[in-house]
Formats: sequence, C-alpha cells, structure tokens
Amino acid sequence: MMAKKLKKTNPQLVSTIKMLKKKAWENKARIWKDLAERLERSLSNWAEVNLSRIERCAKDGDVIIVPGKLLGTGVLTKKVTIAAWKVTKSAREKVEKVGGKVISYAELIEKNPKGSGIKIMG
Repeated sequence: MMAKKLKKTNPQLVSTIKMLKKKAWENKARIWKDLAERLERSLSNWAEVNLSRIERCAKDGDVIIVPGKLLGTGVLTKKVTIAAWKVTKSAREKVEKVGGKVISYAELIEKNPKGSGIKIMG
C-alpha cells in the first residue's frame, strides 16, 4: 500500500517549491532541488536552526540556507548571509546587528543561480 502524499496548502510555499525545482533544472544546480524536496516534507520534519548552531558551524562571509525556521537563540558574531523560509524577529535583529543579511530563497537564487559555496543547515 502506498503512503498518502501530503498536499501543501500555502500558495506561497507551493510557488516557492515550483520555482526552486524550475531553477534547479534551468541552472543544473542540485542544491535547489534538494531544498525543494526538504520543503515538501511535513512541517514537523522541517529544520529549526538556532543562531548558536550557525555561530558554531559557519565562518565569516558564509552563505547559509535553512530549509525551515531560523530561531534567535544564541549569540552570533559572524557576518553571514542566511536564507530561510521563516525567521523570528530576534534572529533577524541579531543577524543584522553584526552586519549579516537575511534574504529570501528567490533573492539567493538571483545572486547565486548555480548555488555554489552555499551551506544547508538543518
């Protein structure tokens, strides 16, 4: 018996997943397909990444994708660019305070269509 496939109902999320798959095909960039597949999972399986984890794992200037939610727990001292589906207010403030940026997936694809040098956390 086949497992029932979950249907996403958020129109913004559905269009983001379609855009990611399209860009993966156009740019031959596996990272966008991987991200789309992670976002297609059930919400309970989405990543929730704290800033403390980014502080431990990232270097200054890194570009990071969070396939889920970025949380503001912890201290961030590194200037990083982060793309996430959702970002808490405190996380956004802490990233911007140290000179980093929080951007959308679409903005990241525009800047880096091939997806090279990007780390996925979660």
